[in-house]
Amino acid sequence: VAGTFRKPEQAADFEKTYPGKALGIVMDINSNAAIQTGVDKVIAKFGRIDVLANNAGVGTVGAIEETSDDEARKVFDVNFFGGLSLIRAVLPLMRKQRSGRILQFSAIGGFIGVPGLGVYTAAKAATDILGETLAKELQPFNIYTTVLTIGVFHTEFAGGSLNYTDAIIDDYASTPAGQFRNFIGNLQGKQPNDPAKGADAILALIETDNPPVHAALVGDAMGGMRSKMAEVEKELVAWEANALSTAKA
Repeated sequence: VAGTFRKPEQAADFEKTYPGKALGIVMDINSNAAIQTGVDKVIAKFGRIDVLANNAGVGTVGAIEETSDDEARKVFDVNFFGGLSLIRAVLPLMRKQRSGRILQFSAIGGFIGVPGLGVYTAAKAATDILGETLAKELQPFNIYTTVLTIGVFHTEFAGGSLNYTDAIIDDYASTPAGQFRNFIGNLQGKQPNDPAKGADAILALIETDNPPVHAALVGDAMGGMRSKMAEVEKELVAWEANALSTAKA
């Protein structure tokens, strides 16, 4: 396994933990040069790439109106554009192999908009649709793409890894966006799902011969997806006549 890290000591610890089996690479996900150098190191070490786990992510809490251009771009740079660059870097080898798996780490927020986390959820939604399209584009090469709609796991996402908008608009304090600030700030350490079990579930998806395009991880993600699909269907039915009224006479 090749693992990417932000600090040299993290990469070194990874290799020491799994001697002879692990390759630690320091990579800036927002640098195309660093990405290509890292991918080249993986190919030189292992000769092939079977799975790309596109899991880099960062969140910024705040109402959409509170989010600056710079804050929004940082979220998209890490969650979307960094992953896109990695995909482009590994695909030449995967096409040559005529095999491979790409895992797009999305989130329940990429399927359902979350007030107070709007720009992050938009970036994850872009990651989601990119994965759907890749699944169709790459299947002729025997390369399978799975979008992981991930629920609430006990990670550092709600802790030290989470950012907050610099701007705070008092008018939002009692709204869902403002309430989310307090909720997410108190969530760290209370998340209900185990990352190790999540990893086992992901491995099961990798090892199957016919992986799904969409895969929910944990019950809250599955429940959220089903609720949204039911809500969308209800609205489609209610407004069907209006939708069909645009046909030429």
